[in-house]
Amino acid sequence: MTSRQRLPTTLTPLDRALDALLQGVEPVAPAELTLAEALCCIAAEMPPLRAHPPRDVAAVDGYAFGARDLVGASSYSPLPLSAPPIWVEAGDAIPDGCDCVLDSDSVDVSGPLPQVQAEAIPGQGVRRAGGDIAAGSFVVEAGRRVLPRHLLIARAAGLERLDVRRPRLRIVNVRGGSATAELIAESARTAGADVVSSTAVGRDAGSIAAALDDGASDLLLIVGGSGVGRTDAAVTALAARGEVLAHGIALQPGRTSAVGRIGKMPVIALPGAPDQALAAWWTLALPVLDRLSGRRSRKTVNLPLARKIASSVGIAEIVLLERQQDRWSTLAVGELSLDAIARAEAWLVVSGGSEGFAAGAPVDAYMLRE
Repeated sequence: MTSRQRLPTTLTPLDRALDALLQGVEPVAPAELTLAEALCCIAAEMPPLRAHPPRDVAAVDGYAFGARDLVGASSYSPLPLSAPPIWVEAGDAIPDGCDCVLDSDSVDVSGPLPQVQAEAIPGQGVRRAGGDIAAGSFVVEAGRRVLPRHLLIARAAGLERLDVRRPRLRIVNVRGGSATAELIAESARTAGADVVSSTAVGRDAGSIAAALDDGASDLLLIVGGSGVGRTDAAVTALAARGEVLAHGIALQPGRTSAVGRIGKMPVIALPGAPDQALAAWWTLALPVLDRLSGRRSRKTVNLPLARKIASSVGIAEIVLLERQQDRWSTLAVGELSLDAIARAEAWLVVSGGSEGFAAGAPVDAYMLRE
């Protein structure tokens, strides 16, 4: 009879488990993807852009002039023109010798001679060369996430593809945790990963181990079966296929999580409960994915706490927060309800060596709504 998997008597500190998991992890090679595919991925190094527009263009519909030729023109002292004025549509190149555009109400073309009834200043009604995109700028800096506004720049610059890093992430769902596996897959896609999901045919170690063989990936996540229940066997399956670096992490929630490797590929076994899986996702999986993506450090928002956060020494605890009147209000500590998860705007970790934070203390929190 196969013995059930068990947690060690001593839990592995979170920072030690993460350090072991990140050993040897390097950014994946850049790939050239279509703009739609590149959305949410992490930008790689790309050549600088040319100026856009490449020359001065009309910002509005109207008549193009040289501003110095209109000095003194007004409705009381119209300036007659010896030749018909040049009409330009918004986006048209500004004719040589012109540096401004007047709207049609400022030019009277009803009489035998056109008359200008207003002055202008250089640049009025004109979008200057490089006014939208400066020469030498970038669609998005390397290491930053590609957002819809970056695609606007790419399209304006005439680009159809972008160089990004998109790690291959494989999720193996252990039966019974489908909702959690879908949550993690959706979170991973938002983080820019190329996600492939599958479900083990059974909850036994053999079935799970067989699912771990299915295709090459940069990161593998097993969702469910990491605990010590009678049918939990994810960590046993990982040990059969590779190496278990730590099982039982000093993390609340998520203490039954495990980290390991199959060959050079990092593997994380996440618990099947949504709150425990999210805790392991944020603290273990995301740092690995960020390293693979070449992502710059995630930004935090520093605000004072509305009230004290108390935490147990020796175990890292997840705290969910929402912003209220420029302070962080605590929604949950250690035990995360689905309602708190849905409402949360940010999260932080109280390290295992800390007893928490005093009311009013400024803390850095990772935003959940980038």
